[in-house]
Amino acid sequence: MSRRWRIGGGVAAVLLALGLAGAVPGTAGAEKTRAGTLTTAAAPSPALGGSIDYTVYLPYGYATQTATRYPVLYLLHGRGDTMQAWTRVKADLDRMIADGEVPPVIAVLPDAPWSSRGNWYVDSGYTGADDPGRPVETALTRDLVAHVDATYRTAAHRGARLIGGYSMGGAGALRYALAHSDLFANALVLSPAVYRPLPPADSSAREYGAFGAGEQRFSDEVYQRLNYPALLPGLDPESPVRMYIAVGDDEWASSDPADAAHDLDYEAATLYNTVRRADGVAAEFRVLDGGHDWDVWRPAFVDGLKHLAGTLSVTPPAGLPGPLHGTAGADWAGGVAAHADGATTIGYAASGPVAGQPYAGGLDAVVSRLGADGASRWVRQFGTAANERLYGVVPLADGGVLAAGYTRGDLDGHHPGSPADDGFVTRLDATGQRVWLTQAGDPAKADRFYALAATPDGGAYLAGYTSGSFAGDAAAGDKDAVLVRVGPDGQVVWSRQFGGPGEDKAYAVAADAQGVYVAGGTSAGLPGTTSLGGADGWLAAFDPDGNRRWVNAAGGAGDDLLGGVAVAANGTVVATGSTGGEATAGGTDVLTVAYTAEGRQRWRTVTGGTGADAGADVVPLTDGAVAVVGFTGSRLGLPVGGADVLTLRLDARGRQLGVAQYGTARDDAADPFGEENVYATRAADGRLLVSGLTAGAPRGGGALGNGDVFLATIEPTKGTP
Repeated sequence: MSRRWRIGGGVAAVLLALGLAGAVPGTAGAEKTRAGTLTTAAAPSPALGGSIDYTVYLPYGYATQTATRYPVLYLLHGRGDTMQAWTRVKADLDRMIADGEVPPVIAVLPDAPWSSRGNWYVDSGYTGADDPGRPVETALTRDLVAHVDATYRTAAHRGARLIGGYSMGGAGALRYALAHSDLFANALVLSPAVYRPLPPADSSAREYGAFGAGEQRFSDEVYQRLNYPALLPGLDPESPVRMYIAVGDDEWASSDPADAAHDLDYEAATLYNTVRRADGVAAEFRVLDGGHDWDVWRPAFVDGLKHLAGTLSVTPPAGLPGPLHGTAGADWAGGVAAHADGATTIGYAASGPVAGQPYAGGLDAVVSRLGADGASRWVRQFGTAANERLYGVVPLADGGVLAAGYTRGDLDGHHPGSPADDGFVTRLDATGQRVWLTQAGDPAKADRFYALAATPDGGAYLAGYTSGSFAGDAAAGDKDAVLVRVGPDGQVVWSRQFGGPGEDKAYAVAADAQGVYVAGGTSAGLPGTTSLGGADGWLAAFDPDGNRRWVNAAGGAGDDLLGGVAVAANGTVVATGSTGGEATAGGTDVLTVAYTAEGRQRWRTVTGGTGADAGADVVPLTDGAVAVVGFTGSRLGLPVGGADVLTLRLDARGRQLGVAQYGTARDDAADPFGEENVYATRAADGRLLVSGLTAGAPRGGGALGNGDVFLATIEPTKGTP
């Protein structure tokens, strides 16, 4: 999976022949559909000094469901048309709502008679006596929206509003989505009459004064100032717009080759390829069979509304809480630990100084203690001129913590001139002072610790990989998994190196009184398992002395891995990660498996959508239930941005009890390489503490730089902050 730090993107244009599968007026199917109502009304407009006529669609049940609020569609008609044009989609709305393809919605169809019905939905500066321009944009975006929210039971936030239109109305919908993203988070742009950089000489956009100035009916400067290329640089990437663009393949073709680029099918493709590269726009493009008419607009309305319906929600999406942690540069999450007094310790890698701490260079390791009130108690930063990363923080009974990861330098003072990564683990006391630090690995090859679990005596289990020979063990392949136990004094008690002929890595470790459980991924199979195809996930059990008890492969025919593991309250060992071979609808899905302490599989569940989804951490709850925390690029809950933080709650038999997602307009819980970067644990009060990477800004703003670390407190039954 590949991700950019933006919301831009989309799919390639495809030629569709979309039929209207639903009922149409006058058919038997329509008689069976629960029908909404159409009513005409008027909204007062101080901007116009008059009123705005409109038709409103109210869904079936609106009159009786008096406590229910609804999303709103604002649908703009084309040049020369009236508000009646959009009423032909009523049967489609009735059917899609009845079938559950879209939520019940209110639709507002404003009439736009100004400038001889050629107003292009903008505020006109034309003052010609024949038909002076009017402040149409102000009237519709300010006066009409305020009237609708005051008159009907709407959900008055941007995520519950869609602006749509065809032809001139498509141009208006495009402008309103970009210029008023505080009002509209979704846009349905059909055969938009937009031209870049200027309309051709015979375009009706030049005729009616919409883009005029004074006595001049059309002004190049006005048109270019109001057109979409001028709006894109001012977009707020933290308020992303999801846009569906459609056009017919039989649009009118200019006879003048010099104007071919202004044919609307060409202009629509240019629009798509421009906005899909804009920071803060997620665009989809469809080319349908038909011309500049309802043979295109009606099926495009149906397909587009179904596409955007997943984010058209009465409930606003859940954002990240602030403040964020880190620096103005790129930072990476590295773990979270909960303490009995309500304090929290987070670990991360920082690309600069934090809280006045000395900065060694590259990425430094940072361990930060926060009180129950969120106030900082202490911060400890340490590193070398090379890079250090943290991959786990766990609490100790005395209030101290263990933290582990890898270093590319001489972190302990005993590895001068180290040519490759080494694993390290350190113990800090309750005040943040270092008690000891252990650096270990092959002197000439790369070694990394990716996971950490405390032992009852105050030591630690560490899991990761080696590219060479860890503590003298023979290498089996390209990379081998390693499991290491250190004592309470930081000295290595024993280490185990294991793997097959390919690349093997351990990503997670958990322990109980019976032993230690390690999860990871293998490219060519581990000894003792049968390859399932592609890369496999695996789960292995060892006793406290390092003797392997069993190992099992997990996954399917595609690429799979396990990256999080925990022992549930009922003794079941639960591991999570991702599967590509059994993805339910595309991308990768969350794979979660449960085994008995003896290695027998208890249950297995796959959860996902059309995007990339992965589990990263498992947190035990009561009665054998678990919370799986990871990231999702799908619509498993209410989407916010690119990759969102995922909370999945499963009962003791693996059945889904709840799923939710939250985040910012950009990627959260996943790094720029599309790999998970999120950690979770359970606080003393039963809530989840989740810390991870975000490329966006928390609620209220406050992003620090090019990737920051968040800390969120989550009620498991709700799944969001």
